[in-house]
Amino acid sequence: MKLRKTLCVAAIATLAATAAHSQEKPQLAFVVNAASDFWKLAEAGVNAAQAELPGYELQFRYPAQGTAALQNALMDDLVAAGTDAIMISSVDPKTSTDAFNRVAAQVPLFTTDSDAPESDRIAYLGSSNTLAGNQAGEIAIKALPDGGTCMGFVGFLGADNAKERIAGFRDTVKDKGIELVDVRGDDVDFAKARSNVDDVLAANPEIDCMVGFYSYNPPKIYEALQAAGKLGEITVIAFDEDPITLGAIREGSFAGTVVQDPYQWGYQGMHLMADFLEGDKSGIPADGLIIVPTKIIDAENVDPFEQQLKERIKG
Repeated sequence: MKLRKTLCVAAIATLAATAAHSQEKPQLAFVVNAASDFWKLAEAGVNAAQAELPGYELQFRYPAQGTAALQNALMDDLVAAGTDAIMISSVDPKTSTDAFNRVAAQVPLFTTDSDAPESDRIAYLGSSNTLAGNQAGEIAIKALPDGGTCMGFVGFLGADNAKERIAGFRDTVKDKGIELVDVRGDDVDFAKARSNVDDVLAANPEIDCMVGFYSYNPPKIYEALQAAGKLGEITVIAFDEDPITLGAIREGSFAGTVVQDPYQWGYQGMHLMADFLEGDKSGIPADGLIIVPTKIIDAENVDPFEQQLKERIKG
């Protein structure tokens, strides 16, 4: 009887030790700005990093809605739950600085996709959105040699990634007879993203070029143009690699798209935070900017690019 009791106590102690060991794993979180298929590649990168970081627990988190308030609340919840480091794409950097600083005072904070440079974040890992805007301008110049009048569409007008892409585009096309007359925001409301395009088609017949600055904007442009019977009549410049966007490039309905590499944001970001927690800060440059290059995808390279995407997300 005494032996049985001893074995039972030992088993309980082993289970407790196992649970404690599991809880001792440092937790790293990747927080996005809104629910969108764009983030599937980043999640695949986080999953790839998890296989190489068995001593860590990696989380990929979406806010309930794409608002700064809910995103900041999610970060607070993560910190309260014991998360050891966070990487986040900021919805609205200017209004979130205090919230970001509150989090950064408790755990290492990094940004991706949309930076918050005025906050106490340690580093930004992502695209140069200005250079990406420049590349979109290059697509427009090639597709509109005689000039054109463009309308832009984006999710968060106040986000740094949006402002930098728009500024980069305008700077590149300013002396080429191409004008971006306005940009319509939709706050990542897909129905509004579509209605914005419909409204422009009805009210602005002079528009002969459209630029979709967020990943879901080009597919909504495609839907609206298709419904209006204007596919191929209006030049479309896209961002990111939505399947509808790539298909439109392949069929000649879109001039091209500027793609980022969110897979690397997830993969490199997790390794960067793990190294930082282990005391290795060699991956943090003096200016705090880790730039993952963007590139132009057009009819000439869309097929091999799409094949790479399928391999990364396993089809």
